[in-house]
Amino acid sequence: MLKEHRRLVTLARRHLPPAVAERWIALMRPAVRLRTRQEGQKLVGQLGGLPALPDGLPWPEWEGEGSLGFVALIDCGRLPLDRLDIALPDSGTLLFFYFDPEDGYFDPEYPPRAVEGRNPETLAGARVIHIPAGVPTTERAAPADIDPYDHVPLTAELISTGPDWEHPALRAAVRALSDDDRAFMNGHGNSDPFRMALSKPPQLPQHRIGGYAYPVQGAVELDVAATQLGGGTPVDDTAWEKEARRWTLLAQIDTDDEAGMMWGDVGSLYWLIKPEDLAAGRFDAASFTWQCS
Repeated sequence: MLKEHRRLVTLARRHLPPAVAERWIALMRPAVRLRTRQEGQKLVGQLGGLPALPDGLPWPEWEGEGSLGFVALIDCGRLPLDRLDIALPDSGTLLFFYFDPEDGYFDPEYPPRAVEGRNPETLAGARVIHIPAGVPTTERAAPADIDPYDHVPLTAELISTGPDWEHPALRAAVRALSDDDRAFMNGHGNSDPFRMALSKPPQLPQHRIGGYAYPVQGAVELDVAATQLGGGTPVDDTAWEKEARRWTLLAQIDTDDEAGMMWGDVGSLYWLIKPEDLAAGRFDAASFTWQCS
């Protein structure tokens, strides 16, 4: 049994009507939680520090704004891929970059733009790159306009994750339930005890690969769907939900004091991708959002 599975099942059955609880439990998915590596534990990647990049690959930047900060590196070949339900590459490394407006030097009279959730014009401020195994790489010094985050080695553990209360998969799963169950889902405040319990995980930070996100402000899939549909909150809820269900979490990088990472007010960064793009290795098709409290 994966870590967190028993706790999540208990919370669902304690706080939700039986039929709703079983629908929620049936949607649970495995994920890899990334945490600071201790001596003797398997190394799977790193937060911060400096990345090793192929010769000829420029350091990612947001044109007109500046260089992206190097956030994390994950060695796909060291993850328990056979236990996940997403088609990650079985080798090579994934590198995550993000434009942090609080990082490095900028002229106070001309502050940098921020990457904004639900704003497609700012997606250039986040990037994910896959470097295939065997490609020669060299550790690259950081550009002068950014200050690298502190290096934190990472290890991995398998955990169970469940959907956010607003997740479109959950909303779809309960549509065939009784009138009373649907009324519970739609009743203001009915979900508060369950959501409060979910918002207190036993361990922080919540870095993860795959599974469901640990959101700060609701289902991140809806944020990405809004971005893909042009920004803002779409008027057509059906189209919004349909688009949201096309996306799955690739990676979440949380605020982490050890790495010197603070995303807004104790927030998280989220990279999402469509399963078909992930299976085809089209990481340039990934999308991004972030949330803070």
